[in-house]
Amino acid sequence: MPLSRRQYLNLPRHSLVVCAALVENPINLGMLCRTAEAFRLEALVLKTLALAQDRKFRQGAVATHQWQPLVECALERLPQWLDGQRQRGYTPIALDLQPQAMPLPEMRFPKRTVLVLGRELTGIPPTVAAACDQAVTIPQYGVVQSLNVQTAAALAIYAYLGQWGMVASPLAPTPLE
Repeated sequence: MPLSRRQYLNLPRHSLVVCAALVENPINLGMLCRTAEAFRLEALVLKTLALAQDRKFRQGAVATHQWQPLVECALERLPQWLDGQRQRGYTPIALDLQPQAMPLPEMRFPKRTVLVLGRELTGIPPTVAAACDQAVTIPQYGVVQSLNVQTAAALAIYAYLGQWGMVASPLAPTPLE
């Protein structure tokens, strides 16, 4: 018997929160929503929930915004919000090109992690980086030493799931009712 939409909303989620409050491009945010929902992550954090109404966000999300929990955190409150997550038992980790960052293949993610993503082009501001316990970077070998934020996040999410288990999908092979 296939799951109902209500049952699907109550299924367990991985204890990974993706904080995209610094990400500005609505298409990137929509694709991040799609990735977060595909892996049943706990939440995707946006600077404002109004972004989920943007046409470009919805194009990238391909309706996953209906299923993925979204959380709002204004930019000026981001360091305090990260501290609050730490008090809830989560470890804020910056995905950034910082020289002291741990290479992704060597990273051991805490089970309860907030993955903080930076702005396109400028990365994570020092005040937000200082609010993170650690930084992780994706080693690259090309001339251009950066990836699209959604691609970088997907790689880090997959590495997290590889460490904490990729459970079989609870969805039946038939569509949701």
